[in-house]
Amino acid sequence: MLLRNLDITKGLCNGTRLYIRNPHDYILDAVILTGSHVSQRVLMPRVKLAPSDANLPFTLQRIQFPIRLAYSMTINKSQGQTFDKLGLYLPAPVFSHGQLYVAFSRASGYSNIYIKVDKHSSQGLFNNRTLTQNVVYKEIF
Repeated sequence: MLLRNLDITKGLCNGTRLYIRNPHDYILDAVILTGSHVSQRVLMPRVKLAPSDANLPFTLQRIQFPIRLAYSMTINKSQGQTFDKLGLYLPAPVFSHGQLYVAFSRASGYSNIYIKVDKHSSQGLFNNRTLTQNVVYKEIF
């Protein structure tokens, strides 16, 4: 998954999922898996990254590829994505308004959603049904 906006016009945006064909020392040969540039082959260079902490008495820079291995992603990071199959792991109930809706709406169909819910005070297996709390703030509506 790409972690920076490198070239928006070419589909290299934060959150874009990629298939890395060939990793090289200074460049990655990749294919875009999501968005309007699906199947397009791209070359991505390493980029300079520096922390924004102004309290450091020195300048810290590193050069690295702006990607992260993504077997999984957070609910917030998945917003705008669509998946053929979706596995949702809830070790605790969601904590924000609309978050559960966003998670469930990422799958292409209801039968393609798999859920694991850990036992918690407001979620788990109750009367042979798996339940979790859906956070909704009625004040918003």
